[in-house]
Order: sequence, then structure tokens, then C-alpha cells
Amino acid sequence: MEGSRQSEESQRGLLRSKQNAAHEASVRDSYESSDDDLSLNELDPLQNDATSSARSKEAAESGASRRATGTYDSDKTSHQETLGKAGRQAWRWRKWIFIVALLSSAFLVLMAGGGYWAYKVSPNDGRSPPWYPTPLGGTVPAWDEAYSKAQKMVSRMSLIEKVNVTTGTGWMSDLCVGNTGPANDVKFPALCLQDGPMGLRFADRITQFPAGITTGATWNKKLMYERGRALGREARGKGINVLLGPLVGPLGKLPAGGRNWEGFGADPVLQGVAAVETIRGIQEEGVIASIKHYILNEQEHFRQAYEWGLPHALSANIDDRTLHELYLWPFAEAVRAEVGSVMCSYQMVNNSYACGNSKLLNGILKDELGFQGWVVSDWLAARSGVASALSGLDVTMPGEGLRWHNGESLWGSHLTMAVLNHSLPMSRLDDMVTRVVATWYKFGQDTWASPPPDGDEGPNFSSWSDEKEDLLHPGTDDLARATVNRFVDVRGGKGAESHANLTRRIAAEGTVLVKNDGGILPLSRDGHTRKNDNDDGTSSKLRIGIYGEDAGKGRDPLDCVDSGCNKGTLAVGWGSGSVSSDHLVSPSVALMSVVDPKRVYVTAYPSDDPPFDKSPDIITQQDICIVFVKSNGGEGYIAVEGIRGDRNDLFVQHDGERLVRNVAEKCGDGSGHTIVVIHSVGPVIVENFVDIKGVKALVFANLPGQESGDSLTDVLFGDVNPSGKLPYTIGRSLEDYGEQAQVLYYPNAIVPQQDFTGYIDYQDFEKNGVDPRYEFGFGLSYTKFEMSQLSVVLTQPKSAFPSKRLPGSTPPAYSGEIPSASQAVFPSGFRRLKKYIYSYVESDEIEQSPYPYPNGYNVKQPLSGAGGGQGGNPNLFETHATVSIELKNTGKVAGQEVVQVYVSLNKTITETGEDLEYPIKVLRSFEKVALEPGASQNVKLNLTRKDLSYWSTIHQNWIMPTGGKFTILVGNSSRNLPLRAEL
Repeated sequence: MEGSRQSEESQRGLLRSKQNAAHEASVRDSYESSDDDLSLNELDPLQNDATSSARSKEAAESGASRRATGTYDSDKTSHQETLGKAGRQAWRWRKWIFIVALLSSAFLVLMAGGGYWAYKVSPNDGRSPPWYPTPLGGTVPAWDEAYSKAQKMVSRMSLIEKVNVTTGTGWMSDLCVGNTGPANDVKFPALCLQDGPMGLRFADRITQFPAGITTGATWNKKLMYERGRALGREARGKGINVLLGPLVGPLGKLPAGGRNWEGFGADPVLQGVAAVETIRGIQEEGVIASIKHYILNEQEHFRQAYEWGLPHALSANIDDRTLHELYLWPFAEAVRAEVGSVMCSYQMVNNSYACGNSKLLNGILKDELGFQGWVVSDWLAARSGVASALSGLDVTMPGEGLRWHNGESLWGSHLTMAVLNHSLPMSRLDDMVTRVVATWYKFGQDTWASPPPDGDEGPNFSSWSDEKEDLLHPGTDDLARATVNRFVDVRGGKGAESHANLTRRIAAEGTVLVKNDGGILPLSRDGHTRKNDNDDGTSSKLRIGIYGEDAGKGRDPLDCVDSGCNKGTLAVGWGSGSVSSDHLVSPSVALMSVVDPKRVYVTAYPSDDPPFDKSPDIITQQDICIVFVKSNGGEGYIAVEGIRGDRNDLFVQHDGERLVRNVAEKCGDGSGHTIVVIHSVGPVIVENFVDIKGVKALVFANLPGQESGDSLTDVLFGDVNPSGKLPYTIGRSLEDYGEQAQVLYYPNAIVPQQDFTGYIDYQDFEKNGVDPRYEFGFGLSYTKFEMSQLSVVLTQPKSAFPSKRLPGSTPPAYSGEIPSASQAVFPSGFRRLKKYIYSYVESDEIEQSPYPYPNGYNVKQPLSGAGGGQGGNPNLFETHATVSIELKNTGKVAGQEVVQVYVSLNKTITETGEDLEYPIKVLRSFEKVALEPGASQNVKLNLTRKDLSYWSTIHQNWIMPTGGKFTILVGNSSRNLPLRAEL
């Protein structure tokens, strides 16, 4: 047991000197031979780029080490190398035994039908219509100044410099997880791109913030913004140009999806609001936010080619209306907030890879949504060369093309060659570079000091080492060493500005109380008075027992790189979006530190198998028992306890249900009160224990980050009145979420197919008449609130279509002149680093041949009527109705309530003759309000044209029904909406 509070600071996974020496030796050896047997001249998987390879890259197996265990991707796919060569070989055997057993019948049928070529080369024909050419950036007045400056700089760049700006330098080639090349002659620096959405991955002296799902559970816009601002400050303090976050894809359609915890909840409006506030905070610090993953990256299984032994990634298939009304919504809000970068996802959409899907990138993102920044690929998500550039991709990461860490890029020198041989129009490359440079100007990064050798700016940490001095380019054969870590502390200092304090506040507000029978919570630090066994009226100590591994000390970064394990208290899921912390306060230590030891006796047994049979007094003598259970998941490149990213089910892990039942039945010899605390990456099924007589309270603490114990203690003891609301629905079974909400665990084709139509989360529950255990938006408080006096006022007359799209600014124009090939050849005497990616070509002898442009490339598309501004037509975001209510705190303590506004469209409403089906209701606005006891406040919320519209697939625009009426519903959860009015 843990008897007293301790520092709980564990050493980070430092690279020891002997590991550095071993690495240097491995660098020398790794270039003696190469197992790189893939040609870059094979056909592209989509048959769109004859110069690209059809094969994907498997997990990286570099000789260089990352911290104590191996090389890992950044938002990316490289299996953990914790077991060395023997472990990798064993993993391969297990993987292939599984795949062969699973696919043997289908594979034999495929081969018998002459399908070997299909297995090797191409998926089904794509179902996304072509949309060319890429719209030029610089069409929005708010970006005029940035684009004007960018035009002047880009016009002076050489071809090599332009390609440098668009291509990563290679995995582990520089200090950050992603690095672009510089344009030295015009003083444009190499850019540092770093994970992630809840803190800085692979960095020292940083904060492990609460996860996105915890932040979403606060429903507090101010805290969302403050968290974003703190993320931006830490990134800025470390010299990072681009922070890879926030995440709104996955949206959360699949409750077992491995990366749902990085986002803010299973609703497009909640995700959109949280994303906007986070982006505002990050970018106000001058750091570029990169929202991800665009789009439909809803599960980890089969998300990337060859990761599961299949030649292609899964295809997420979707109809136009569902795409717009659900999955695109938060991305549109992010663009409206002027997000600087968008990261495209690994998998296919309608059988075309997302990073090469011209309809998604050109037609929707850059035309309809008016995106002015730049699109970056997820790491190795670009599956083609010229084709992806033509489709709207602007930057490829980490630089390599189809395999990890082999120094071969689909861009780099190939992109240079494509311009020189007239395959890639110079106008497209100019736009790619201009978008990057304009964004750099937009957020004031031109005011930053220059990086070495001209200045002292740039990243002041290494993603690959914790030593002060180490290799500058560890992924190459360069053995040059320098100061790579300056150990800059960016945690905000102490006091009010401390990021630890902010983390504690967010985690406390993101804690959701869903059951509190008899008002068992809040607990008292001073205990209580009871009669002893002799009935003499004397007082005795309150006895509290703490149980469950999840209450104990968290994982050690030495053991769990990228949080890839399931040990101790669960503060964060695993993967590239996780953050290691050298300061994690466990619940047991925090709980034991806050009580009066003279009146409260706390004992902790942080184990999932406490010795109840051997020592029954540790449970039977307790007055209150707090049991901790968890459910973990994460990114698919790490497997933990048989979980390959996506959870296998929605139950608590480590036989947690047995532990809860055991504790509840034996606590106080049957007369005690049990409080259940769940840390989880998403919804958890609680049916097997929530109604047990002894279970008096149930708390969803989500993923609280480093201040786990203190934030939970604040809520359990009433220092913070719980105000969190569920950002997802708690069903009674996984099947309750609907047929399309199930993870595709086994491939249903060589290119796995997954359909997304209809609704999400609470919308599905209501459509199918399923009664959840706890509904979306639900959460209890220690006080009570009353809502009344609903007023809904139409501020503009209804009209079916938004205003006509107006012309935008004139984008930058360039000569389009293609330079001499001699200017692109490696300079004489140039020292090349092996596996470092360059933009130079070998020879000025350029062979030209007709390029096989994709179908529809020469068909100019009409501009979208739904476009014309950032996020869409500006008229969509004008207020068309105001909603106001009177909110009163009728309880005895101060608290916060979330006013939630839902809109229901009359099912008979149709403006265009389309056969339409509407959700029963959709969340459209919310506001969190703090009130003292007895106080009241008038709360006003706005509804925009878009809030009152549906997406018409016929008109390709947002349509506001003008006939019939809307029903406006207001309350504090999706199923408790006592106020309603018609509009």
C-alpha cells in the first residue's frame, strides 16, 4: 500500500552514453548494405502517378534508437521495437500466422481468379469525383497582407528552395518529429513540426495536459481556450513552429475507436467549439496549429497500408450529406478560426487515399471551405508523388515516401524532376510554397530570431535524445555532435500562471459525476462521528479504503514510450498523441494527503487483486471504499495486452468488474458505501455493477493528465463542485450504438470497406429508440439548477439559400517560368548525408514524356455556392435566431451548469423535393454558467443560418427550410430538455 504522499517524479527515458555509442556504431554499419528492395517506379495504388510506388512501407526498423526502446512514428505507424531483433521476428511470425489464418480462404479464391495483380497494385476504382485544379491561396481579405509578403519572398526562391519548403528532410534527420528544408537565400527557415494535441511529445520540462476528451467534458469554452494558449506557450518556448493538434478526426462514431480520446467528444458542434478555442489559444502565441485527421480516420485497424499485412488501407465510405453535417463540421469551424494547417489522414475515403483525394482537398477544403493555409500529410500518408500534389497536398511528412527511414521520397528530388519535365505545373508548386510562407507570416513567425547558424532560435530540444550534447542528425550517417537540448522549462512557473494549476482545474471540471445516491459525495476531510461497537457514544475515525491498480503510481516513461502500456493510474491513452510526464500525482497518494489523520484513516491497496481472503479486515472494516478501474486504448502502431489501438470491447479492463463487485459486496462487511472511479479513453459499459446496492457513486474521471490525483480529490471532497458533462453516450451494451458504430476488426475485402451513413452517438440512440444508461450531455452537481422563461426570437427572415458567393481577393501571380535544370543539380563538392532527403537532382539531362494526368484533370470545376469565405459562405455564420433563458441556482452551494440548445427539424419540411430524414434533434449551441447559491442569470445563445440548415446534395449548398417550424429545445442534457419553443 502507499502510506504517504511522495514526489512520484520518475526519471525520463534518457539515452545513456553506452546507447549513444551503440547508435554511432549502428549508423556506420547500417549503410554497408540495404534491404530496401522496393522500387519507386512501380505504379501508384490509384493508378494516378506512374512515377510512384504501389507498395506501402512497413514499420521502421532503423538502427538508431529512440530513448530506451526504439523508433516511433509521429502520428504515424511504426511498431514498438522494445524487444530488439528477436522481438521483431517473433512479432512478424505472430502477425503472419494471424493474417494467414484470417485471409486464407479469401486469398486462395482471389489468387485462383488471377487476383495477384490486384493484390499487388490497385484497389477498387475510387468513388470520389475528380476536382481540379487546386484553388489558389490568397483569396480571403484577412490574409491579404500575409500573402503579399509571401509573394515577394517566394518570387525570389529557387526551384530547390521551393521544393525544400514542401518536403520533409526524413525521419530522425533533424531535431523534431517533422522538419522541412530551409530556403536559405531568402532567409526562410526550416520548420519544426511536433506532436501533439495534449502536450509536447518527446520533449523535457513540459506539461502533460488533460486529454481532449477530458477537455470536452468540461463544456467550458474558457478552459478550452486557456489550455490551447498554454499548449501554444510551451510550443513557442521550445522553438516549435507547428503544433500537430488539435484533433477532431476521429469524430467518435465508433465508441471503441482507439484515438477518440484525443478529440473532444462524439458530436460535431462540441468538437467544433473545442477546436476553435484550442486553435485560437495556440495561434495567439504565434504557433501554427495543424488540425487533424482530415477525414474519417475513425478506427485504427487497417488505417494504413501493410500495417496489418494488407496491401492497402481501409476505405471509409460516406455520402455527401453525412460528410457535411457530421464529419466535416468541426473542420469547417477550424478553418473559420483561421487554422494554419490541416493534416490529411492515412486511410482512403470512398476508395481514394485521403491525402490524394482531389474532391476532399481541392473541392471541399480549399474551395468550399476557403482554406488559406497548407495541407500536410500524416507521416507516410501520402501514397503518390505528382498525383497527390495535383490533388491538393502541400507538404509531405516526414519526407520518406512509402517506407520508413530509407531516405527515399516521393517528393524531394522527384518533385523537382516533375517540375523540370513539365509533369507538375510550376503554378501548383508556387501555390504550395506560398501557402506555407503566407501562414508563417500570418502568425508572426517572421519576427522570431533566426535559427543557427544565423541566430539562436529554432528548436531547443531533441526528440531523439535527452542528453545536452548529442547527434544533430541521428537518422543519418552524420556523427556531428552539438548542443541539442537546452532544457528550457516551459511549464509556466509557479502560482496562477502554472500550467500544472490549469491542468488541475481542467481535469476537475472534466470529471463527470453520474451517480450520487444519498448524497454520499462530497466526502468530508474531517470524517464523521459514529457509535462504536460498545455503543458508548464515543467517536471513532472514518475509515476509507482505496483499491485498484488504477489508483496507484503511474507508468514509468522508461517502460512505456508513448504511454504504450497499461500500468498504474490511467492519465492518458497511448500513441503519438500522448505525452510522458515526470510528475504524475496518483489518486491514492492525493487522497491520503488531504484528510485529517486524526479523524480519517485512509489505507490504499493499489492492486486489482487485493488480499481480501487473506486479510479480510482491509475491506470489511471500512466505512467507505473507493475502487478504481480503467479502460485504455490508443494508436494502432502499439499493441498492449491484446489491444491493437481500438479497444476490443467497452468493458473495464484487468477484470475490473470482478473487483468492483467484490469491493461493493464486502465493504464494511456489507454495510459500507462504495464509490467507483473510472479512468477511460471513452464510453464504458457499467451494467454489471452500477446497480449493485453498495455502489453509491460513479465518477467518470476520463484522462486527467499529470494532476490526476489532486483534481479528483478536489471533486470528491467538494473543493470543486462537479460540473462536467458526458461528451459521449454511455450505452448498456456496445450493440446499443448501432451497427455502423462497430470497429471493423477483421478485413471484409483486400481493401477493407467501412460505410458511414446517418447519425452518431445520441442521434443513433434516439433514432433506434434505445434507452442509454447515461445520455450525452449528462452530469450531476452538488447543487441544483432551474431553467425557465425560454424566449426564441427570429432575428432575420427565413430564406432557403445563403447569399450569393462574392469574389474574393486576387491570389498571388508568378511568371510560371521553369528554371534551367542545371540550377537543380547537386552542387560540386556537396556532402550528402545518407538517408537525408534532398531536393537536388543527379543530372541536368531531363527526359520529358507525356504525364498521365488523372481523369477530369482538364475539366474546370464550378466554384461552390456554399463557399466564399473561411469555413464557408460568410452568410452561413450570421445569427438568425437568439435563444434566452433564466438560469437559477436553487441549491446551497456555488456551482456551474451547462445550458444546452438542441434543434429539431420538422420531418415534413423539404425545400427541394429531396427525400430527407432528419435526426430527432441535434446540439447546436451551449454555454457554461457559474452561479452562487440563490443567484440567477439570463443566458443568451445564438443560432446561425447553418445551425438551422441541412446539406442539399442536389443544390450542393446549405438549405434553410422556410416552410414549417423548427423546435428549439433547452436543458442540461440531450434527454433532459424541459424548455421548448417553436420557431
